Amino acid sequence: MKNKSGGKEKPQLSPEERKKKIKSTVLYWIVLNFGIILLAVGVFFFKGPNNFATGGVSGIAIILSRFVTPMVPFLTQSVIMLIMNSALLLIGFIFLGKGCTFKTVYCSLMYSFEMWVFEIILDACNVSLPLTNQTFLEFLYAMLLTGIGSAILFNCNASSGGTDIIALIIKKFTKLNIGKALFATDLLIASSTFFIFDIKTGLFSILGLFFKAFLVDSVIESIGKSKYVTIITANPDKITPFILEGLHRSFTSHSATGGYTGEEKTVLLTVCNRAEALRLKIQIHKADPTAFVIITDTNEILGKGFRSTL
Repeated sequence: MKNKSGGKEKPQLSPEERKKKIKSTVLYWIVLNFGIILLAVGVFFFKGPNNFATGGVSGIAIILSRFVTPMVPFLTQSVIMLIMNSALLLIGFIFLGKGCTFKTVYCSLMYSFEMWVFEIILDACNVSLPLTNQTFLEFLYAMLLTGIGSAILFNCNASSGGTDIIALIIKKFTKLNIGKALFATDLLIASSTFFIFDIKTGLFSILGLFFKAFLVDSVIESIGKSKYVTIITANPDKITPFILEGLHRSFTSHSATGGYTGEEKTVLLTVCNRAEALRLKIQIHKADPTAFVIITDTNEILGKGFRSTL
């Protein structure tokens, strides 16, 4: 159906679908902000005080604050990050236009704002950093918090801006391998800590660069993991109502013939999250104990009810 302007009208959502959409949107922004908080806490309380510069804008800010802050006290690490992120966002709007999305702007500015708030709180409470004298313990928390936080943002199709904007610009105008270019840049930043700070800090920064890369990939895969379920049954009518009404999922079905028995069977294919897969397995056992069930891990599912293809 077309509206008066000639464009297609958006389909009207039922009250239940509208409520579900609102709930999904609220949950999305809660998770997104949780990721930003983890990232900010990891950088402010653990990476910055120990000079773990593993790349990105935070790494550059850690290095610059060593030289700039003693001369200009108000130019703290968080202020330097805010200035750099704002400049990169402006460059992003100039070269990328809509490619520099609202989510990137929001995450970048919120990240810098939270760092600034932490500085005010610590000054008011007269707390000094680092929190402990255990460098390795601080390193672990720095990498875990920033790694998990970054993974959550990536899983939400967002980023904290910074060097990601540079990557998008390079991708738009060149044929360079962006992953390798960014890794080389981060490696250069991390390597500089050997000369700017000391050997121990340099070794931790290089280790953190590799540690975070593996951690982010692992967490993203874990977050996006779902279950692909194949059900071979002679009684599909006892199972499909639970998939539709109990799990609110859909399925694909087709007929098949057993190779050994020659019996006619129905094959049901569906995807769901891990909790739903457990419920489905229990229901299948109750409805048809003779059903043959194959449950496979999937790293990512794109489509309605799961992640957007964009």
